[in-house]
Amino acid sequence: MNVVVVVGNPRPRSRTRLAAEHVVQRLSGAPPAACVELVELGPALLSWGDPAVATAKRTVLGSSLVVFASPTFKATYSGLLKIFLDQFGAGEMPGTPAIALMLGASERHALAGEYTLKPVLSEIGCSCPAPALFLLESDWDTSPTLETWLPRAAAAHGLFPFSPPAS
Repeated sequence: MNVVVVVGNPRPRSRTRLAAEHVVQRLSGAPPAACVELVELGPALLSWGDPAVATAKRTVLGSSLVVFASPTFKATYSGLLKIFLDQFGAGEMPGTPAIALMLGASERHALAGEYTLKPVLSEIGCSCPAPALFLLESDWDTSPTLETWLPRAAAAHGLFPFSPPAS
């Protein structure tokens, strides 16, 4: 399985990336095949046709499952992720399974992925059968929300069995 993580955090090697890689490991039993750290593309994201951005886009287009991960800013996903998603045309990822993952400081934004990120993923053609996953920054790696979400996501994406929690 070719699982790719796209990280929309403006900090490299962030908790957002760690959480996304953790989710992939738990769901598939393996680390992601690739991780696209959008911060590494920087201003190139604003240049249509930039070779590094085109390579990142090809990586995403060639995946069998994509985890789009972002911190929560003002009740929505990052501008960095928005700029990257704007590189994709409507329907360009037909049926590609995707997971919307967001991290935040408060449960007040728990529906941000469902209401802001999933509609954009659907617009570019992704299939998002599992609910968006929102994790608190403070406990993303031990979250009871993650434990509840994993079996639902595994079933929705046909990924049985997923990895049980480490003991």
